[in-house]
Formats: sequence, C-alpha cells, structure tokens
Amino acid sequence: MSGKTDVIKGRIKEAAGVLTGNEKLRQQGKTDQAVGKTKQAVQKVADTVKSAVKKVTE
Repeated sequence: MSGKTDVIKGRIKEAAGVLTGNEKLRQQGKTDQAVGKTKQAVQKVADTVKSAVKKVTE
C-alpha cells in the first residue's frame, strides 16, 4: 500500500475506534497513520536522491 492509503486507512480505523469506544482499534489507526507518514517521507527522500543522481549523471 502507498503511504497515503495507509494514512487514510488509519484515519478511518481511528474514527471507528472513537465511535465504538474501542481503544485498540483507535491505537491501530494511529499506528497505521504513522506508518503511512513514514512511507511518504521515505519516498520523498528516495525521489530527491534519484533526482540528484540523475542530474549528476547527465
């Protein structure tokens, strides 16, 4: 899954946990969001590195 998908899935889980009073589900949602944000940050760094390498090799 992409980072954005994980963030959205996490928000849905967190909201469902809040609505149902399920603390475990709410925490899973927060974890999913953190994973998604981490994936997005890693992808951004990878894109920056690829761009820099491409400039150097051209």
